Amino acid sequence: MSREKEIYKVTLVGSAGNVALLTFKFIAGVMGNSAAMIADAVHSLSDFITDVIVLAFVHVSAKPQDESHDYGHGKYETFATFIIGLAIMAAATGIIISGVAKLVDWASGKQLAAPGWLALAAAIVSIVVKEFLYRYTVHRGKQLGSQAVVANAWHHRSDALSSIGAAVGIGGAILLGNRWTALDPLASVVVGVMLVKVSIDLLRSSIGELTESSLPSDVEQEIEDIICSFPGVCEPHNLRTRRIGNRFAIEAHVRMDGNKSLTEAHNRASAIERRLRERFGPQTHVTIHMEPIK
Repeated sequence: MSREKEIYKVTLVGSAGNVALLTFKFIAGVMGNSAAMIADAVHSLSDFITDVIVLAFVHVSAKPQDESHDYGHGKYETFATFIIGLAIMAAATGIIISGVAKLVDWASGKQLAAPGWLALAAAIVSIVVKEFLYRYTVHRGKQLGSQAVVANAWHHRSDALSSIGAAVGIGGAILLGNRWTALDPLASVVVGVMLVKVSIDLLRSSIGELTESSLPSDVEQEIEDIICSFPGVCEPHNLRTRRIGNRFAIEAHVRMDGNKSLTEAHNRASAIERRLRERFGPQTHVTIHMEPIK
């Protein structure tokens, strides 16, 4: 099965879980009078939306290079990660605003409705299902080398964490009585803050890649070590690296004895390129420029 179809399969499994959960959560939130559970349902809705985004953008990112995209279409997958981050941020903002409004009402003396046991049951079910989806999706995302799938996995994990917060708030409001019904909207605010942190992390990484940030320093050091492992090759410099979706792009200048023939220099550069592709993937873009030792 192709990488694109594997990503579709993983994402569709998550989508099925999200549709079932968001339906159950909305019903439980409304019938159980729980702001925290309704907030959790909104989060599951954002999960489903990001599943659709992943399916759409991975199809485009899988297209090979063409006349208008010499390095392929991998950045579309990064763009999908960016949109997922924005979706989580939007959901988090709405959850926080709604929770704060209810807390203000409670502080002004308004009696908040106590959540019901159905809402608590929905939170527990959500924790179990979403943690399973996170583990499955992040495992497959790393196997497939897909940032968008891994980002979507963290959306599942953040939903599991939000359900834990919702369960604590709903359970506290039920067990401690009417004086503690504010725990339910308070839990929704805590959930929103956690989601803001998740969205910031996703946005930071995707913006870095979209703006051509270099690979981590330890990866660049490994690249230089591989280059220097070839006899007669030294002084790697002008190293330029970046990510293109799930692929790396590497450019480097190296020095060799200027008395070597052009054929020998070419063969040595090709050998270095092959070694780098063996280490970082066959679709790695590698350009090695040879210079004479001064």
